[in-house]
Amino acid sequence: MKSMNYSLLRAICAFVIGLVLVLWPDAAVNYLVITIGVLFLIPGIISIIGYFATKSEDGIPKRFPIEGVGSLLFGLWLVVMPGFFTDILMFILGFILVLGGVQQIASLITARRWMRVPMAFYIVPTLILIAGLVALFNPTGAINTAFMIIGVSSLVYAVSELVNWFKFSRRRPKKPVNAVADIEDAQIIE
Repeated sequence: MKSMNYSLLRAICAFVIGLVLVLWPDAAVNYLVITIGVLFLIPGIISIIGYFATKSEDGIPKRFPIEGVGSLLFGLWLVVMPGFFTDILMFILGFILVLGGVQQIASLITARRWMRVPMAFYIVPTLILIAGLVALFNPTGAINTAFMIIGVSSLVYAVSELVNWFKFSRRRPKKPVNAVADIEDAQIIE
């Protein structure tokens, strides 16, 4: 059950990111960096407010929230200068696509233990893997084009993940497949 939920969650996240990157490639880059900056700002602000809002107990001095200040400053840097982090973000998204392609290929290989998996199912994960590698090794290319490619790849990944989830999760055996134990059992029977 857990793997089905994670597959569905991965598919939804990839679909949302892909849709944003395809529909608004110019603005998406900056908005993604700004969103990440806000995600760093919030815990920084909360920790600093918590430091000043609470009293020290029993005369023990409170520890200053250095991590909170660091998170706040890094978040501000991301929000104020999103263009600086665009190339870094492209590396991260390319790396995520590479991981997604490898994960799908590994899932298909695992599914071969209990059912036949047609070679056509390997095409999409291979293309996702290639798109991630292109994004990683060609970061100086046109950023909008690269993010468009990453966006389309994310959409394809989301659809592919959903198809694989629907097709293979229903046929997963209830008992874990152990190829070594099956071979040993077959040798004992002989």
